[in-house]
Amino acid sequence: MSTKIDIKPHVVVVGGGFAGLTLSKALRKSPFRVTLIDQNNYHQFAPLFYQVAAAQIEPSSILFPYRKEIKPFPDHKFVMAKAESVDAQNRILKTNIGDISYDYLVLALGADSNFFGLQNVQKNAFPMKSVGEALALRNHLLEILEQAAVCSTEEERQQKLTITIVGGGPTGVEIAGALGEMKRYIIPRDYPQIRPEEVKILLVEGSGRLLSVMSEKSFHHANHYLAELGVDIILGKQVFDYDGQTVLLNDGSTIVSNTMIWASGISACSINGLDKPELLGRANRLKVNEYGQVQGYENIFALGDMCFQTDKNYAGGYPQVAPVAIQQAENLAKNLTALHNKQKFQVFEYKDKGSMAIVGRNRAVVDIARFHWGGFFAWAVWLFIHLFSIIGFKNKIFVILDWFFSYLFNDASLRLIVRAKAKV
Repeated sequence: MSTKIDIKPHVVVVGGGFAGLTLSKALRKSPFRVTLIDQNNYHQFAPLFYQVAAAQIEPSSILFPYRKEIKPFPDHKFVMAKAESVDAQNRILKTNIGDISYDYLVLALGADSNFFGLQNVQKNAFPMKSVGEALALRNHLLEILEQAAVCSTEEERQQKLTITIVGGGPTGVEIAGALGEMKRYIIPRDYPQIRPEEVKILLVEGSGRLLSVMSEKSFHHANHYLAELGVDIILGKQVFDYDGQTVLLNDGSTIVSNTMIWASGISACSINGLDKPELLGRANRLKVNEYGQVQGYENIFALGDMCFQTDKNYAGGYPQVAPVAIQQAENLAKNLTALHNKQKFQVFEYKDKGSMAIVGRNRAVVDIARFHWGGFFAWAVWLFIHLFSIIGFKNKIFVILDWFFSYLFNDASLRLIVRAKAKV
């Protein structure tokens, strides 16, 4: 007498960012086997990359291992691999370690920095789309301060002490505020050879205002806070070129600077097999329907930054922010179960819970519905929401201790230049 083996359908989730990890956890009691794939073995809390770059928190505080997160779920597993292409006809995901078959494929690869075809900028600027890039920027910032402290000429010193940030969205504003606080509190203490007024922090935004996704009130608050921290704002100008020493703007003017931080847009990560022009929307994002299905594919879905999903209120696509990714993942978990049970899908509707950006100690801006706050209360709201969102109790404790110490003493003991030793 033979025994029938019941093999659960296989859901393969590619990418362990906010969308991919949320979906994997939401399927913990589902009728599926789930494989989570990522080229790193840890989840990164992207909203705090800038604090790693500014040496305000330890990188390990915003990382959490996937295997530990999915360990309680018996039908889940993690595979560290890089997804290379999709064979939709045979339902196979090709990776650098071999082929993985699937019943349902969910792509949540996220996005990378968009340099808009500026090759020299891509080569010489510092992006912040991963903890590795944030660490590289941290090392560079600390190096230029060490070098500036012993420069023999004023010209060389000024070039090293001029930091150009490109992009006036939340990321650009937050790193500008963090560096403004470093200029005010840290440099006078650690580098007595450098006068704070010698440090130039320039925030360049191509449009006519900062924080274009936020309210006019928040924009004015952010302008005021950045000015208090000694950040110079350049509006209405775009970066045309950068050779590592000189920034060329579109009006022909130049900025002599050894450091350019790129926070000026993102482009969705793509994957071979689903990179046809007719499948791609704005910023290289995969077009999906109201349920998250990639156009033309019933069993392939896309979430988060890499998907282009619209409705009557978001004709240009939903914003590429964590709340969208998380809500899409939660909705897709319900729809995958519905698809398996041959039930009706639930249309995705984004519920905007507001926008926020921190500019420094006691300085932040928050937009929630018709309410707009700035100052200490907004700063406290920002801290609470981000602390609550970090994965892992230990990580939360480490972050709150770093924040508490920094708040009390305007200091942090993280200003170390750490590099991996290359093999000979």
